[in-house]
Parts: sequence; structure tokens; C-alpha cells
Amino acid sequence: MSGYSEPCLSIALIGAGNVATHLGMAFHESGCKIKMVYSRTKESAKSLAEKIGCPYTTDIESIDNADIYIVSLKDSVLEHILPQLAKCNNQALFVHTAGSVSIDIWKGLTGRYGVLYPMQTFSKQRKVDFNKVHFFVEANTNKDTELLIHAASLLSKHVFKASSEQRKYLHISAVFACNFTNHMYSICEQLLSSHGLPFSAMLPLIEETAEKVHYLSPILAQTGPAQRNDINIMESHINMLKDKPEIAELYQLISKNIHRFQENDK
Repeated sequence: MSGYSEPCLSIALIGAGNVATHLGMAFHESGCKIKMVYSRTKESAKSLAEKIGCPYTTDIESIDNADIYIVSLKDSVLEHILPQLAKCNNQALFVHTAGSVSIDIWKGLTGRYGVLYPMQTFSKQRKVDFNKVHFFVEANTNKDTELLIHAASLLSKHVFKASSEQRKYLHISAVFACNFTNHMYSICEQLLSSHGLPFSAMLPLIEETAEKVHYLSPILAQTGPAQRNDINIMESHINMLKDKPEIAELYQLISKNIHRFQENDK
């Protein structure tokens, strides 16, 4: 926890997508003042601003002054927008929320900068319990590191310092743990629905698998034909997927990798 004692922070939200929406609403509910929402499209800026009860703009030069500017935009547009944004207020702290973008993207643009990275998957349709979210922060000065710890601590008890290099590995690990796992659910749903079976049949299995890794290392929690090296079952599964060669290839690659992990662990 931070020793920073700022009673109320003012925040400008740069972006109105999933991350900006959840962060903006959470900071608003925590007592922070959201000064303005900026988005390139009026519809998205207005939608988020109405939820929070603040002004919005599509003109980056008209963004109100704030203590912290939180940038939650696609990584691909950051290099274009940050130089314009940094001119808004040379006294403020500017941060982005990207997992794989270095803090150095701010260098030479502003004197105070950093990163506020929430380790979570965000969808506008689902409310996030920020008490459970782990935040990873980084700033170019110790004072602003403390400020970011303070800001994140308004939302969560799980706040940590992490360098840009560490954050890159957090992000790639999250891709495996979240994005790739969800894609496996999509494959599962497709296989089931094509044979008249409901995806809901998998939910207890999914829930138990996720619950186990709270108490066991993922290697110890691993089960299934690849873990047992049950070649007959795996060959049968691959044969069942002969009309889906890309999924069959994926099955083989992952099965080999599971077996290799198990052998290395021994």
C-alpha cells in the first residue's frame, strides 16, 4: 500500500473501450473526479461519459486538465496519439494501460509518465470485481510510482510494481491463460454444437479446472490422455478430427507439449 495521501484524484480518460469503461466507472465510484472522456468517435465518448456523469470530447486539444491522464487505446495508435496528448498539460502524470508497451514510449514527450496495468480481461457486458484484480504499476519517478500505487489501491488491495520487461511476460502469460484458453472453449463449443450437444455440459468441468489451480501447480493439476500418454485415445481423437485438419494439428501440438512438460517435471 502507498503512503501517498492525496484525498481526491482528478482523471482524464483517453479512450472509451472495455478497459477505459471499467476503469473509469470504478475510479468514479471510488470518489475520484473524472474530468472528461476522450474518444475518436462521438458515440463511444458520449456513452461512457453519460455513465460517469462527465463531459466528453472528440478533440484531443480540448481535454480538461487533470491529475492523471489514463490512456486505454489500441497499442497500434499510441505512437500517433501520445505526442498530441502530452501537450495538454505539462504538469500532469500520463499513463497507459497496455501490457506489452514499454514505459519508454513516453520518453521525450512529457516529464511525468508511467503505466497502470490491470491484469484482467474486460468485456463491457460484465461487471468486474476490482477487489480481485492485480494491478502492476511503473513510473519514471519514485513519487509518481507512489501516486500510481495510491490510485490503484483505491480499486484493489493487489497492487505491485513491475518493470516494462516484467510486464511483457505478464502479458504473454495472460494470452496463454486467458485468450488461448477461451479459444479452446470456442473449439469445444463448435465440436459439441455440431453433434447436438450443449456447451453448458462443460461448465462444471471448466469451473473445477480453474478452481484446482488455486491450490495446485498447473503441472500437478494436469489430467487427460496426453498427461497419461494414452496413445490409443489420442490417435482416436485425431482420427475424429480428420475433417478439421487445423484443429487436429492443434490437438497434436498441445498433446505433445503436455507430455513434454510432464516428462520434464519428472
